[in-house]
Amino acid sequence: MPRLSVVLITRNEIRNIGACLRSVGFADEIVVVDSGSTDGTVEAARAAGARVLQPADWPGFGPQKNRALDAATGDWIFSIDADEQVTAELAASLRSAIHSGKYDAYEIHRRSSYCGQYMAHSGWYPDRVVRLFRRGAARFSEDLVHERVVTQGPVGRLEGDLLHDSMPHFESVLAKLDRYSTAGALALMRRGVKGSLAKALGHGTWAFLRTYVLKLGFLDGRLGFALAISNAEGTYYRYMKLWLLQRDSGASGPGRP
Repeated sequence: MPRLSVVLITRNEIRNIGACLRSVGFADEIVVVDSGSTDGTVEAARAAGARVLQPADWPGFGPQKNRALDAATGDWIFSIDADEQVTAELAASLRSAIHSGKYDAYEIHRRSSYCGQYMAHSGWYPDRVVRLFRRGAARFSEDLVHERVVTQGPVGRLEGDLLHDSMPHFESVLAKLDRYSTAGALALMRRGVKGSLAKALGHGTWAFLRTYVLKLGFLDGRLGFALAISNAEGTYYRYMKLWLLQRDSGASGPGRP
């Protein structure tokens, strides 16, 4: 049977790490690359049997995940985030896919929650993401934020959901909006994108309409409306921060996760 390595990156994930690692306990190896946790995440990961690496710097989400990938030794790689859990159905599908080896990469359905509600629409479900791939068949993009698995050739699809406890409470919504908008602004600036107040307003408005109307967010009820506002705010903040960074020429390194 081919060996499976699970890889993930962490920073202060003590709330999530236990359930996450228990859900992938069937793996042959778990590799965690930690970015300066101070809340017991590293100790909890090691207690769960994970091999933990602690590099001194933070290069961004994509490069950090590639560090975890390079440290893994399995024939197959499964990427998971600390706030995600594999369901029993997905675990069975993973094992079946590795055994058959029909494809070199597989995508899954991720079901994400917003303030305690799993969303069925709003562009959040079905959220198809490539997470399982044969060693050497894929790598993570070098994006500072919103990285993705880059692979060639046909991609299979697994059964079962990956549960994503994305934003359990509103404080986490605000914290993630701030963190991701900063990293997104820096990524846009490195690509040479110009920011402005008009762009911030325009992109923010479009993000709301896309989430609430085109992606049927209104079917997710009141929290669907709240999520559409959050998406609009995050997009607005990203372009506002880009504009201000360019105006002040005071950009710093990418934010940590």
